[in-house]
Amino acid sequence: MSPRIGLHEELLLQTAAELADEHGFEAVTLAMLAQKLGIRPPSLYNHVEGLSGLRYKLALHGLSLLHDCMSKGVAGLTGDAALYSLGRAYVEFARRHPGLYEATLRAPRQEDTLAARKAGEIVGLVVGVLEAYGLSGDEALHATRGLHSLMHGFASLEQHGGFGLPLDINESLQLLLGAFIAGIHRYHR
Repeated sequence: MSPRIGLHEELLLQTAAELADEHGFEAVTLAMLAQKLGIRPPSLYNHVEGLSGLRYKLALHGLSLLHDCMSKGVAGLTGDAALYSLGRAYVEFARRHPGLYEATLRAPRQEDTLAARKAGEIVGLVVGVLEAYGLSGDEALHATRGLHSLMHGFASLEQHGGFGLPLDINESLQLLLGAFIAGIHRYHR
């Protein structure tokens, strides 16, 4: 059976991502996606291998978009300016795409080289920014884990309504990133 004319993977992923952002990643079903696309659910099997296949492709799509967002955020920048921009780009991605962001959080299985490569591109981007501080190898990877924990923690708390105080949330993010950057400077003295 050939795929429906006009239905292609890009449209399918874009629509599924919209549904994930609106309803949450785990709430997306093949029936929901088919209804949104105006097709019958069996037609989706020409493009994805069931719900797990759809979620896998959404995760890859999310990783690609997150990488693009972070890359644009650091373009032409180095050092502190690049780290501030990287952190803001990450949190902004999570704000704009909460469901798709959720899809990116699953660590790839060891045997999944495509997902590992996409996740590795994000790690490589962060490690590249950290080179301005003289960090490399394990030091850079530890710092990358720390920065990821900071950005994810902030994004997750914000998404779940964890910042109820009447303070500017972007100022809080800026201060948090500044504290991380100050720590990197002190660590490498």
